Amino acid sequence: MKKKISLILVLALILSLAAGCGSSSQAKAPVIKDGDFTIAFCTWIGYAPLYIAREKGFFEKYGINPTLTINEDEGTYAAAMYSNSIQGLGQVIDREVISFASGTPETVILAMDQSSGGDGIIASADINSVADLKGRTIGLDTSSTAYFFCLTVLQSAGLTEKDVTLIDMDSDSTGPAFMAGQIDAAVTWEPFLSTASDREGGHLLCDSADYPGTILDVLTVRQDLSDEAKQALANAWYDAVDYLKANEDESVKIMAEGLELTVEEAADELSGVSFYGREENKAFIDKDSGNSIFDIAKRAQDFWLELGIISSEIDLDTFISAEYFG
Repeated sequence: MKKKISLILVLALILSLAAGCGSSSQAKAPVIKDGDFTIAFCTWIGYAPLYIAREKGFFEKYGINPTLTINEDEGTYAAAMYSNSIQGLGQVIDREVISFASGTPETVILAMDQSSGGDGIIASADINSVADLKGRTIGLDTSSTAYFFCLTVLQSAGLTEKDVTLIDMDSDSTGPAFMAGQIDAAVTWEPFLSTASDREGGHLLCDSADYPGTILDVLTVRQDLSDEAKQALANAWYDAVDYLKANEDESVKIMAEGLELTVEEAADELSGVSFYGREENKAFIDKDSGNSIFDIAKRAQDFWLELGIISSEIDLDTFISAEYFG
């Protein structure tokens, strides 16, 4: 009887171990040959689901091992991509149109996020409409998407860059310069959008929610990255966004740590961002929708053409790799 019991216990243990193996973490994909590459981006919550992908094993799941690196100097992005110093980039689409038009061998594989109130223009007490900006000083970083956003806002009121005085300054300096009364308005983000009133009469004039589709972040990679690596990176991003939506508190902590922000700072930035997962990207690639990523890229292209920043139209179907969207 003891032998029977012992045999039963052994069989039970074997079955238990087998079940445990079957319910362990999902089998990893074979390592992709060019799966070791570098992705750069600035300190912005819209790019931070990449840290979730790393922390939760989604990169490993699909056989890639990208290095994530912070680079706050957006003016160096195109050269880094062109020289193959980096192979991937989180960046706003309007700047990537310029890079692509200048010959950078890149392609957009998905939309990451859209600013939906996270960026805006704060203004002094006597500026109550966009039209009131005429003749005033506006602080902004002209090497960033703040420039595209500002010109888009001005255009909505029939104004151009010639109607205002743009003061080029570092992005982190625009809010403090406004608070110190050195400029009439600033293109900035949180916390200055919420604290503009700390300057007497200061207020939020408009934000990116008023101009949907203007500030769109995309994940761009070198064209010579393999199809397998591109698809793996896209899949890892989609898994990360799904995880963020289902586990926000944990995800905010992961993203904050990656960006070296406090949890409170990360949560504040998150409130002004809309993320694009698999389904959003799948819908975003539909050219018949009237507001697809192709439409937004063309709008940026036409804008920069008119200003003479680029000299010719781009091949949108090469610039955007639709096969990875969803």
